[in-house]
Amino acid sequence: MTIDATQTLAHGQAASPAALPLSHLRVIDLSQVMAGPFCCMLLGDMGADVIKVEPPGDGDQTRKSMGFRMKGTDSPGFLALNRNKRSMVINLKTQAGRKVFYRLAETADIVVENGRPGVAAKLGVDYETLSAINPRLVYASISGFGQTGPWSQRPGFDLIAQAMSGVMSAMGIPGHEPVKSGVPVGDLGAGLFAVYAILSAIIGRDKTGRGQFIDASLFEAALGLSIWETTELWATGKSPQPLGTANRMSAPYQAFTAADGKFVVGAANQKLWQAFCSVIERPDLLADPRYSENSDRLRNRHALAEELQQVFLLKSVDWWVEAFLAAGVPAGPINDYGQVVESEHAAARHMVMEIYHPVEGRIRTLGFPVKLSHTPQQVRYAPPLLAEHTDELLAELGLTGEREALARAGAFTP
Repeated sequence: MTIDATQTLAHGQAASPAALPLSHLRVIDLSQVMAGPFCCMLLGDMGADVIKVEPPGDGDQTRKSMGFRMKGTDSPGFLALNRNKRSMVINLKTQAGRKVFYRLAETADIVVENGRPGVAAKLGVDYETLSAINPRLVYASISGFGQTGPWSQRPGFDLIAQAMSGVMSAMGIPGHEPVKSGVPVGDLGAGLFAVYAILSAIIGRDKTGRGQFIDASLFEAALGLSIWETTELWATGKSPQPLGTANRMSAPYQAFTAADGKFVVGAANQKLWQAFCSVIERPDLLADPRYSENSDRLRNRHALAEELQQVFLLKSVDWWVEAFLAAGVPAGPINDYGQVVESEHAAARHMVMEIYHPVEGRIRTLGFPVKLSHTPQQVRYAPPLLAEHTDELLAELGLTGEREALARAGAFTP
């Protein structure tokens, strides 16, 4: 079941704006691929007017990359990260293009870019230049490793950030090759941290009257999310190693194999451990000094897991999950994404939506992962076609009369 988002989206045109919490803010999205576009989409979902400024030619490189194709030339990856935005093509390598951009920057509250450090300055759209034009501007730069430090000029992808931040060293099965998180925690984490910093800076601007520069990175996002791993390092003096599905701070807290499949269960405190042992009818484990307290169970996690695994093979996934839930112990099956998006709970939480795209028609997209009671998010714009709103935005900036001259000067083309 999907939620039809087209009640707020009529064939790609903006619906009547609601009093969304960020409707007073204008964002210039200079970013490409994932971290920056994700950040700006979240701001757009909350009502911000997001202007996606793209280079001439193919625009955001994600339009032509990211694997799959449907009807049009824009990839599903691009469509997934760019709703609630308007697209404008500007050639920032030309004086005419920068003239248009500077006019746009005068009207903006926020700029987000995710080029390698120094690229924005070469194009004349860095914080120092733009803050001189608009001192109230909040400017976020998202890069692989941050604006300073010995790694700052390295190219940054999520894979590299996961590797160099330590994340990959602690993932996977003990004794096997390192693996990365399938969810791009560096990219998405950087986007989320950037949103948090941007909105904090906007609140600060209300007090001081000035914006500020925000320096975010994939590396720091991945490392910043490594709360348990760094805690283990500093507590034990040893770098954390892969544990498969197990948890660093609690046991048992992992996946097990039942008679017909796999499931997860977590007994993360002493009360849950007692209920857990009652469900599996093993009171002897409560009396075993190896498993008395959580610290004991952590030291002996492998022996405990082997004992439990033999018990779980006797009954089905559904039986175990239902029994644990009845006892108040958190448990659940391991779903694939196909099962998740078709689940009753995802439908009840409106986590799958359909929106209308002028080329693709109706497309499915993830819903809003947080809910606001009085100002719920809306899909006001479908992911934009390249340059779809250039003329509309030129009119808003009062540059319609100069359009031909700007075009001849290369403002919109290579």
